[in-house]
Amino acid sequence: MFEKIEMMRMARALGAHASERHLVVARNIANADTPGFKAADTASFADSYRASSLAPMRTTDPRHLDTPDWSPLTRQTVEETGVSPNGNSVSLEEEMLKAAEVKRGHDLSLGIYRSALDLMRTSIGRRA
Repeated sequence: MFEKIEMMRMARALGAHASERHLVVARNIANADTPGFKAADTASFADSYRASSLAPMRTTDPRHLDTPDWSPLTRQTVEETGVSPNGNSVSLEEEMLKAAEVKRGHDLSLGIYRSALDLMRTSIGRRA
């Protein structure tokens, strides 16, 4: 039932993306001392959501604007840090920042989901 509502679908996809990225960040942190280990990261949520099988967002009015370059929705490139002498490219500081981003994304998905449920309850006459 909820899969047909775009906001619910997006909140679910955001939660799944946060879970996937959490696994990657945890794997990077666990292998911080492994010689030759290369740090990995997932694609941004916006890129992965647009690339999914869902219909792309479309403008319904010629006055609608595209996402501007300065918007937080646009992907910002992060320069890769150097590799340690043993060939490991994991930076614990960067991984901790990524972990904070993952938590923020997960909290955002839960907040969107709760708000959508509250809207649906209100629309059918029930209070949360």
